[in-house]
Amino acid sequence: MISRKLVKMIEEHAEQITQGLLKDIQTNPKTNSYQQFSAEEMYSRAYTVYKNLGEWLVDTKRAEAQKRYLDLGRRRFEEKIPVSHVIFALVLTRNHLLKYINMFGLVDTALELHRELELFNLVTEFFDNAIYYTVRGYEEMSGVKQ
Repeated sequence: MISRKLVKMIEEHAEQITQGLLKDIQTNPKTNSYQQFSAEEMYSRAYTVYKNLGEWLVDTKRAEAQKRYLDLGRRRFEEKIPVSHVIFALVLTRNHLLKYINMFGLVDTALELHRELELFNLVTEFFDNAIYYTVRGYEEMSGVKQ
């Protein structure tokens, strides 16, 4: 079982993680199409991911996350955001989270280290699925057959 301490830490520091992510998205040339959004809108979207991560990592909430990312892909298509920018924004979101876990995981025991590694794996799997469902939603809107 993943460390509730680590998940709680992420949720409690969602604001701090979000601020770092937004600076990166707003200045990275691979996500420059996101500059059309207000800072408040971008903050809200990123904060929601970090704040709800613990719930979404649990099997019972995965369908909710899947629907969210299908919808995200559809919205980004309608907003005319290039799919490469969408995917890179998700990669940045994941990377900021993993860096935060690594920096502030506060692992004291072998068991906590095991739980941190498990959390790394779950986060990576979560974002892999988020990317997949985002692209599916995007393709659905573009008329690509699935």
